[in-house]
Amino acid sequence: MAASPSTARAINDRLALRLLQDEGPLTAAQLKTLTGLSRPTVADLVERLRESGLVHVVGESGAERRGPNAKLYGIVAERAHLAALDVRTDSVSVVVADLLGTTLAEASVPVGGDSATGPAVEKAVTLLERTAKEAGVDRLHTVAVGAPGLIDPATGELRDSTGLPAWHRRLVAVLQERLPARVLVENETNLAATAELREGAARDREDFVLLWLGQGVGAAVVLGGRVRRGASGGAGEIGFLPVPGTSGLPSGTSCDGGFHELACAAAVDTLAATHGLDPATALSPGASAPGGGADVFLDALAERLAIGAAAVVSVLDPGCVVLGGETGHRGGPGLASRVETGLARLSPLRAEVRATALGDAAVLRGALLRARDAAQDELFP
Repeated sequence: MAASPSTARAINDRLALRLLQDEGPLTAAQLKTLTGLSRPTVADLVERLRESGLVHVVGESGAERRGPNAKLYGIVAERAHLAALDVRTDSVSVVVADLLGTTLAEASVPVGGDSATGPAVEKAVTLLERTAKEAGVDRLHTVAVGAPGLIDPATGELRDSTGLPAWHRRLVAVLQERLPARVLVENETNLAATAELREGAARDREDFVLLWLGQGVGAAVVLGGRVRRGASGGAGEIGFLPVPGTSGLPSGTSCDGGFHELACAAAVDTLAATHGLDPATALSPGASAPGGGADVFLDALAERLAIGAAAVVSVLDPGCVVLGGETGHRGGPGLASRVETGLARLSPLRAEVRATALGDAAVLRGALLRARDAAQDELFP
């Protein structure tokens, strides 16, 4: 069945807006070439988008002859303002941006582990409100929050998780109460994977797994260009994976004894210290210790990480593993290369191992992309 005229117009408008988003300002002639639409159809859709306040003239193209076809059209960035929050166990970072994702202001604040729920939430909300004010933004359209823990696939809410601060769950509810904005929450590792897929180490991949190596250990599974959450929202909870070399087995309430015990930040620090290295600088370029301890440490760490990577690769065969989180960032390509070598010894399935390209900014960038997508889905026809 052929699409109705109104449906066809909506499809064409959304296509043009996505091209303007991805390619930047374009002329009507360029839109005609990229969309394959006729000149009159492109002229009509540009006029509709201008009348709706989504598109405006941002200049002229010197490569085009002067006249209507020379005008450069771009998305009105000020049509909506967005915010992204990276909520860690001991801190909150926030960025405020326009509809194109351009950063207008950013800030962070520590949140002590001994902070009560109320003061911790208030500190985070105040940070967001102050940052928005500094950006000159009176009203936020969409706010996306990245946090550790499971997201309920049915409700989209952060589930209560053992070991995570109570203020994490309360924060989202307070943001929804205080702000006239849409508030979304997503697992931090999934957001980091989204950012690596679209702007980072996995831009050329549709299938990959991101290993999150920080205070906690997790994974994000991306197949066919989409983050896969699983039936209960727990796809990638690799910290609970039973592996050799630990003190026992994990349980339904604790990842002690699982891969977490080998790869979390505390375990990495302990491993560095046993090789005569300062944990704070063990993964830095040029780190040294008596008797070649730095290289021995990196080899030992890579062997641990390869165990978890091999389990993921053997089940999913993603072809690519990205090392994210604090350890992946600090270890860089050198650690990734060692893990790839170790992985090749453990699995017949080959996978390239890459270091994060976005480092500490991955979660915040992923949250901003999530907010931008949600806002554009609502605003674009």
